[in-house]
Amino acid sequence: MARLRASECREFIRTVSDKAEAMRVPVSIALVNAEGHLLSLERMDEAGFITAEIAWGKAFTVAAFRSMSPRFPDGLAIQQWFRERNPQMLMNAAVFTGGRVVVSGGCAPIFKGDELVGAYGISGGTSDQDEVMGCHARETLGWAHVKEHDDTPQDVKDHINSIYSKVGLGGREL
Repeated sequence: MARLRASECREFIRTVSDKAEAMRVPVSIALVNAEGHLLSLERMDEAGFITAEIAWGKAFTVAAFRSMSPRFPDGLAIQQWFRERNPQMLMNAAVFTGGRVVVSGGCAPIFKGDELVGAYGISGGTSDQDEVMGCHARETLGWAHVKEHDDTPQDVKDHINSIYSKVGLGGREL
């Protein structure tokens, strides 16, 4: 069983923090395991006090929903999917998790091979800025946000790619 280790979390936090400093946007960064339990959380100096809870919520949400379905590759897809289908259900999920469900950009699952090992959440910038920081850190560290052997059905990929296009990320594809 693959795991996300504390040392890997520290590398991710350091990489996101470096990018955040370069962008002059202080953020909080959270990483959870596949079950949504907190592994690491850091709030940069000057980041808003609530950003730590939001980052944790984003990471928790991605772990929870991604473990349910390949339809939820990140917070942006989760948000749009519920907006199109049942916004009230998303609010209910937030209530029955004690407010832990947060959907926005700046969060994604983490895979080792074909196994979901955790998720991250970043909060403090705009949704787009948080997304840029997360993608930068993932690419720098070689972290995967999809399975190595992607078995996502084509109709699901097409739907997710249409969501990306709707939220202004037409260049991004699953």
